Amino acid sequence: MSPEFVWFMAALVAAGLFAGFIGGLFGVGGGIVLVPALYLIFSALNVDEHVRMHVAVATSISTIISTSWRSLSTHAKSGAVDFNVLKTWGPWIALGAVIGSALASAASTQSLVIYFGVGLLIAAAQLGFGNPNWRLVADLPRGAARALIATILGACSAAMGIGGGTFGVPMMTLMGRPIHQAVATASGFGAAIALPATLGFVITGWGHPGLPLGSLGFVNTPGFVLLGLLTAITAPLGARLAHRLDQRLLRRAFAVFLALTAFNLLRNALR
Repeated sequence: MSPEFVWFMAALVAAGLFAGFIGGLFGVGGGIVLVPALYLIFSALNVDEHVRMHVAVATSISTIISTSWRSLSTHAKSGAVDFNVLKTWGPWIALGAVIGSALASAASTQSLVIYFGVGLLIAAAQLGFGNPNWRLVADLPRGAARALIATILGACSAAMGIGGGTFGVPMMTLMGRPIHQAVATASGFGAAIALPATLGFVITGWGHPGLPLGSLGFVNTPGFVLLGLLTAITAPLGARLAHRLDQRLLRRAFAVFLALTAFNLLRNALR
């Protein structure tokens, strides 16, 4: 076993534990932590720069396959999930996830890093300054508007390597849904995004040159297995700690961290 492989596995363990804890603590998807962490890991391992961001995004989204179903099951037991929303929005979100994975696979590394950085800035602004009591409309749209918004939601999330919570929760609260229902239902959005997006990244990245060891397409299998397990272990710890701390101060501090991470990624991509 090479020292490089040992270092890689140790870095995955650290990233998985931290992402799970952060996800539980702030109620956000671990992908906003995993993607930049994986990008740094693959950069340190000198993975081909033309694929390192693609592998980071694809591996991150693959871990949501297991964690989203576990989260959805937990929320369903509390009765907070609106399954009618999942039934009517889910197919369009899944379609968007396929489109998002295809667009991300075709994009250059620089474009993908810039897109993620901008998305991270939006997530930081929402986390730090968003108010769950803000409303734009009375309820979620139907018909063509629902199809369009759900498809865009799935595409944007898949291309960033994140679940449905980062964009889905603020979208639902702005459209009249209470925050607890938005968080619970958006966990199902992650399930609708993760599987089709992961399959898309496997297919579009199959046989691509420069991929790290153990990859199926753009999805790194050691990362998929380890990160999926470890984020599930530490997420409950973060959730329990969240109830004991000042959430407003914590969320704003984490928003600053996300913003700094985003600016660093953008600086590196644009230089």
